[in-house]
Amino acid sequence: MNKRDFMGAALLAGAAPAFAAPKTAPAGAGPILLTLTGDVGKTNRGPFDPGRDIMMGKHKLAFSRAWACDFAAVAALPAVTIHPTLEYDGKVHALRGPLLTDVLGAAGVRLHDGTRLALRALDGYAASVDAAQLRTLRFIVATHMDGQPMALGGLGPLWAVYDADRIPALAARPLAERFGSCPWGLYHIEVLA
Repeated sequence: MNKRDFMGAALLAGAAPAFAAPKTAPAGAGPILLTLTGDVGKTNRGPFDPGRDIMMGKHKLAFSRAWACDFAAVAALPAVTIHPTLEYDGKVHALRGPLLTDVLGAAGVRLHDGTRLALRALDGYAASVDAAQLRTLRFIVATHMDGQPMALGGLGPLWAVYDADRIPALAARPLAERFGSCPWGLYHIEVLA
C-alpha cells in the first residue's frame, strides 16, 4: 500500500463516525413527525439543535432531551375510531389513531393530576390541556380520516382531536367552537409536570 492510499484510508476511517447515524436517533425508517419534550420518561434523541430544529426555534422551543417518532410508530399503536362532525365541512368523518394517552405512554410519560400538555401545531398554534381533560375527552392522535392517511396541507399528518359529538358540553356548542383544544398538523407535545 502506498502512502497516499494509506492516508486516504485512515482519513475515511476517522471520518466514518461523523457520518454514522447518531446513537440517539429514533428507530424507524420515516421522517420524524412528532416530538415529545419535557417530563418524558424515555428519550431517543438529543437536545434542541438550532441548525436542525429550525421550526421549533421559530416557535421558541428549547429542550435538553426528547422522545421522537415517525408516522409508522404512531400508526403501530392500538387505534380507535371516532366519528365527529367537523367544522370544516359540517360532515361526520371517521378519524382513526391511537389514544393520546397511549402515545404519551410510549414516551414513558406518567400522567398525574398536575400534568399539563402543550399540544403544538405546525403553524405555531398551541392548545393547553391537563391530564383530567386528556382522559375525559379521550383525545386521539388521528393518523387517518375516512380510511386515508391525513396529508400535510390538510389536517394532518397528525391531529390531536376528540369526538365532540359524544361529549354533551361540547356537542351543545356551535360547531366552530368545539375543537379549540385540537391542533391539526400536530408536531410537538410539551409535557409539563
